[in-house]
Amino acid sequence: MVSTSETRLGDLLDRLPAEPRVVVSGNFATPWHLVGEIDRLLPAYRLWALNAQPGLPDREGVVLETSFVGPGMRRSPRLRYVPSRLSMVPALFRRNMAPDLVVVHTSAPYGGRVSLGTEVNVLPAAIESTRARGGAVIAQMNPQMPFTLGDGIFPVEDFDVLVEVDRPLDTHDPVALDDDSRAIGSMIGRRVPDGATLQAGIGAVPDAALHGLTGRRSLRVWTEMFSDTMLALERAGALEPDVPITTSFVFGSADLYDWLDHNERVVMTRTEVTNDPSRIARNSSMTSINTSLEVDLFAQANASRVRNRIYSGLGGQADFVVGALHGIGGQALLGLRSWHPRAQASAIVPLVSAPVTSFQVTAVVTEQGVADILGHDQERQAANLITHAAHPRARDELWAAATSLGLAPAR
Repeated sequence: MVSTSETRLGDLLDRLPAEPRVVVSGNFATPWHLVGEIDRLLPAYRLWALNAQPGLPDREGVVLETSFVGPGMRRSPRLRYVPSRLSMVPALFRRNMAPDLVVVHTSAPYGGRVSLGTEVNVLPAAIESTRARGGAVIAQMNPQMPFTLGDGIFPVEDFDVLVEVDRPLDTHDPVALDDDSRAIGSMIGRRVPDGATLQAGIGAVPDAALHGLTGRRSLRVWTEMFSDTMLALERAGALEPDVPITTSFVFGSADLYDWLDHNERVVMTRTEVTNDPSRIARNSSMTSINTSLEVDLFAQANASRVRNRIYSGLGGQADFVVGALHGIGGQALLGLRSWHPRAQASAIVPLVSAPVTSFQVTAVVTEQGVADILGHDQERQAANLITHAAHPRARDELWAAATSLGLAPAR
């Protein structure tokens, strides 16, 4: 049964088990109106969202769950972080973290169907899991959500409750590019040939790398997410026009959202597909561009934790690093600044101080230069990191650490 009002919402919530698990659209697609109503009506529940933005309920009685921490959960004492590569989150929903209720933010109906719009990601898996166990799925329909094509299209009859709202989507302002980001992006860009397939993570360095590719031609896109920088490549003629842009979620400007609406160029694909390393590896010259908080002399990267506290999560970095390295002509690049000015500390360290997010990439790029990793012995890897990627003020200490770790080659 489908309702176009909120009259059934209270009755539906009353039928849920005690402390139900509620999965909601994350990133910049949060269905804020329904989230507020659910929080008003449910005294206790588990709230699951990816990259949650500020404003989510955070009170006694609410347990915040995620496998990728956003600013809306990051410092909460009620956070329960569940480590998982993004490609494996759908499996968690099928196993021991099945949702009781899924709450999504959709487009307005078109031909009897709605679209998940900018956030497909893990939501199809969550919907299937909750249906399999008799749970409920509700939607906040919004005419300002773009109708995107791919795996996020559902008949309106699939929803237990449909609530109509009309409000602008949350937008994301890109981080301003500083000189270091531009330098790193330029060096990464020089390693990307015409015809390569792109994946880029979140942050100033991946954005800068993509900005440097507007002069390339026949580029393809297979990525878990993109923002306005990808639209800039499209408008510059850098992307192959006959190959769809494949992604799982999108956030950015209102201009980007307008471009997505009914756009056959973009295929929004569920996470099990976009982040499957075997599928990633099938792409021509797959190039994975990500960033990190620190890299150690064994070429291990920590992109998840700051001062032993979870900051983000594994995300899709490991999926794309592995996939890219297994593809013909593929490469996995990590770009980061060599020095953290606030902490007054080197980003190239003897050993990472937290669990490893990824390791053994093709190359590590900082504003200092490019440290080639793949195919070199461990001593040469360490030497390349110290000589070409580390900040000069950290190099003496790193050479001493390399010696103590048995990594010092003949200099």
